[in-house]
Amino acid sequence: MRDFDPRPWQPSMIDHAINNPRCALFAGMGVGKGVSALSALDAVSLVDDVYPALVLGTLRVARKVWSTEAGKWSHLKHLRVQKIIGSSADRATALRQSGDLFTLNYENLPWLIDRLGEDWPFKTVIADESTRLKNFRLKQGGKRAQALGKIAHAKVHRWINLTGTPSPNGLRDLWGQTWFLDKGHRLGLTFSGFEQRWFAYKRRQDAITKKVEIVPVIMPTADREIHERIHDICLSVDLADYVDLQKPIYVPVKVELPPKARALYRDMERDMFIALAGHEVEAVNAASKTIKCLQLANGAVYVDPVAEGDGDRRAREFVEVHDRKLEALGDIIGDAGGMPVIVAYQFKSDLTRLLKAFPQGRALQTEQDEDDFKAGRIPVLFAHPASAGHGIDGFQDVTNIMVFFGHWWDLELRDQIIGRIGPVRQMQSGHDRPVFIYDIVAEDTIDELVLARHDTKRSVQDLLLDAMKRKVP
Repeated sequence: MRDFDPRPWQPSMIDHAINNPRCALFAGMGVGKGVSALSALDAVSLVDDVYPALVLGTLRVARKVWSTEAGKWSHLKHLRVQKIIGSSADRATALRQSGDLFTLNYENLPWLIDRLGEDWPFKTVIADESTRLKNFRLKQGGKRAQALGKIAHAKVHRWINLTGTPSPNGLRDLWGQTWFLDKGHRLGLTFSGFEQRWFAYKRRQDAITKKVEIVPVIMPTADREIHERIHDICLSVDLADYVDLQKPIYVPVKVELPPKARALYRDMERDMFIALAGHEVEAVNAASKTIKCLQLANGAVYVDPVAEGDGDRRAREFVEVHDRKLEALGDIIGDAGGMPVIVAYQFKSDLTRLLKAFPQGRALQTEQDEDDFKAGRIPVLFAHPASAGHGIDGFQDVTNIMVFFGHWWDLELRDQIIGRIGPVRQMQSGHDRPVFIYDIVAEDTIDELVLARHDTKRSVQDLLLDAMKRKVP
């Protein structure tokens, strides 16, 4: 259990939340929006009735992130967290439990509001990644935001929007989010009125298809005027004002294996330990015994029981076992708010699944892929550490975010690919911004041993044999 979070911006957040029952926190990666919001809300609870609170997020966030955050810090451990997830019956059961925080994914908002009707119990709503509310309109727009709009001002006293980038696609994204804070007081009662005041329109023709479309164009004074209107209810935190940016900021993103995947993993792990037991093995051989477990931690395993890595000709078909890492990656990409993201993968099966789950992405395979990424035409780039470590420059001008979807023992390859966007290159290119390295880690799997090797540089066989001794009687 950690002591009180010492983040220096939290006093400002607490004052902001006390003075503004409906407010927003604009905070980029690394700030810790969750613990900051909970610390502020719990401080406010000393002077106001704020619980129970409803926390909205993606399914993975609702399932794990907020309960983990509450349990991580000593000053928040008293908070009772209920997860409104699973089947309809499971969600109904969670609603009947006592709690301070209730977490729900956005997709189930219509169900929640229909079920509760007039008996709405939540005094506070925390909208994590509030950009999901950007398409709200009074008489149209997304069903989830529409459902939430019915109770936002009629039933909810406190409202907190959390996002790293409130307007990733331009200032037009702000109206929907801000409406939930002030019912249109600052930016206009309707979206059409907002557009008419600060935007004009022009005709644009596609150079290839020749199709003509009408696109909004922001007026010259709009940026300043819009920000002046909302600054009193919005607190923006820039990490560069508080921390040394000379080292990458490493962010572990832990996921739980679902029960069936966990059972299968235990079988594979047992086979691996049996193969290692009683033998002094070379590092390369020890590493090879871990391949199946690493694949399963990522979510897919090659069908052929003999096939190991991608170099094996039998490594063709694979079976998907879980998608927990894909869910986590989706959250990270969403949190990036439009900033391109580089995703390091390990196996071809990983790449196939990544391309399917994120069709906007592309694999780094040719010079054209490299050029297109540098030109801003690829929002998500999938790269294997062995092919993106040397001879590539300019990625630091495109992004400062890298995610390791899969892991491998070779620390040199990891360091080399991180170096493509690392602090030194950022500084050389004149970018004063932090570098974020996200490690998506399947809990209680070999992923954790790989990262332990990177941290400690212990040998592969030592780590494996130690793990075997702990788990095998």
